[in-house]
Amino acid sequence: MTNEAAIPQLPGLRRPDRPISGLLLDLDGTIYRGDEAIEGAAELIGSLRAAGLPYLYVTNNSSASPEDVAERLRRMGIPAEADEVCTSAQAAAAHAAELYPGGRVFLIGESGLSEALLAAGLTFAEEGADVVVQGIDREFTYSKAAAAVRELLGGAGYIMTNPDLLLPSKGGLFPGAGSIGAMLRAASGIEPVLIGKPSPVLMDYALNRLGLPADEAWVVGDNLATDIAAGESSGCRTILVLTGLTDAANYERYAETAGVRPFASCEGLGELAAYVSRGIGT
Repeated sequence: MTNEAAIPQLPGLRRPDRPISGLLLDLDGTIYRGDEAIEGAAELIGSLRAAGLPYLYVTNNSSASPEDVAERLRRMGIPAEADEVCTSAQAAAAHAAELYPGGRVFLIGESGLSEALLAAGLTFAEEGADVVVQGIDREFTYSKAAAAVRELLGGAGYIMTNPDLLLPSKGGLFPGAGSIGAMLRAASGIEPVLIGKPSPVLMDYALNRLGLPADEAWVVGDNLATDIAAGESSGCRTILVLTGLTDAANYERYAETAGVRPFASCEGLGELAAYVSRGIGT
């Protein structure tokens, strides 16, 4: 006979115990998959705008600028403006500028990261850098790795935009920023400051931009190990959506591995929109 008490249960639509005053929304697996919007995404954002509920799209992606991310969303029919996008590149640049104001950066990354660093008042240097800032770089070379390690061993700080080992793209999975970082860490022995999810740094940066305390903002995502873990570490309530990586069948395994569980869970974005509507002002 099956012991029903032993069967893992998703939290479901638990009544909010805090106000839902704003949302930090993951993108890939939550709002879209690849180049297609997830069912109900446009309607969800429309309902948030109609209710005047502040939100940000929060992504570990460091390669694209906020303008590029917003344009991609609009092409899918999802309302988006650049100032509604919060990337790991922006958070990394803000963190670097705080630690090394006006500093010299050895960059491993793409246009989204370089633009964010310049906007934060930092400059680039091939040697004598104050800090190595590293994200995804699809033109990464051995010589670039050697130069970065030289800077790290010479005393430069190390900031990594996100720890993702794999990057989903057309044609499958490809090495991500975390894979490049694994090489630099192994060669230099230096541990980076991690910015993107599951680190709280990106979420705290997003909360500051949203203008809300952690106990009024809710994090929404499909990945327990990144989205939900980052929300928990920042003191936010979390909502898992079963629209991407996590589903009812793998939930318990992923929850055990990640060591976190969401406050609530929703099957889809229509259910999420209704849940948020009920929780506004709770």
